[in-house]
Amino acid sequence: MPRFVRCLLLLSLACVAGAVAAREPADTTQRTRDRERLQAALSALAPQRPGQPDLYAIGFGGDSEENVFRNETAYFERLMSERFGAGGRTIALINHADSLGALPHPLATPDNLRATLAAMGKAMDPDQDFLVLFMTMHGTPQHQLLLRMAPNYIGVIDPTWLRKALDEAGIRNRVLVISACYSGGFVPLLKGDRALVITAAHRNRPSFGCGADSDATYFGRAYLAEALNATTDFAEAFEQAKQRIAEREREEGFRPSRPQIAIGKAIAPTLAAWRAQLIAGPAIAYAAPTPPAKPADTDAGTKATSAAGAAAPPAAPNRKQR
Repeated sequence: MPRFVRCLLLLSLACVAGAVAAREPADTTQRTRDRERLQAALSALAPQRPGQPDLYAIGFGGDSEENVFRNETAYFERLMSERFGAGGRTIALINHADSLGALPHPLATPDNLRATLAAMGKAMDPDQDFLVLFMTMHGTPQHQLLLRMAPNYIGVIDPTWLRKALDEAGIRNRVLVISACYSGGFVPLLKGDRALVITAAHRNRPSFGCGADSDATYFGRAYLAEALNATTDFAEAFEQAKQRIAEREREEGFRPSRPQIAIGKAIAPTLAAWRAQLIAGPAIAYAAPTPPAKPADTDAGTKATSAAGAAAPPAAPNRKQR
């Protein structure tokens, strides 16, 4: 089923269920454990360093039904922590079965995002520090991001809600990267003098690369795994990714997704000051996260090798829309 059709079906389900942006999963035990996990992550945030520009990062993977969103968000967490110097200042919120046990993460709900933004806003120096928010999930032609945590939670985030949450957190300097169909519809409300906004598609175009047989979306692979391993300049990385995506769509006969960028005048000096003092880590190979192996039953035992540091095999061509 084409991805944009699935998005519309999910949106219909959300409306029938009365889902709103602030709704939480219905399972009270799950909700309690999730809040505890989020509080532990927020309590462990590294303090801001006076006189030194710091990057704070949030990864937000919104759909539990496709591994690709978990993969990209977990990879973003590693990339920011290990290559971009944000270790201790990066939190990933992921809707996926693994988040409940095998690879624990707080869930990607509006309440968790709001709480994380608020905590980071309090920790940051509003003048010299900046936030990178990466969001990956399905999007609709009505410019809503669809959240799903099986089996009983569906919600949405729209541009108005996201802008309000950022403003209320007091976060001035923002790099906002939204990977979803029709995500260009978020640009008008999110852009500003101290914001860099990047989206995977134009407001009236789908993007590509989700599905059960995909380990990364076209945008996620081009921007995160390729461009941000070649440069630490978020805007330059967009230009590289935009070219790669256009080439791939042209080769596969897709209508161009037309990724978008809006750069505020005041954000450029902040990012330049941060890059000037950054000692970037090595490139991080893209791979799907691997849950810890269970202990072997044999006397000798076996050692499981994690795929976290190994390159993933090339993804099969995927024609599903996001």
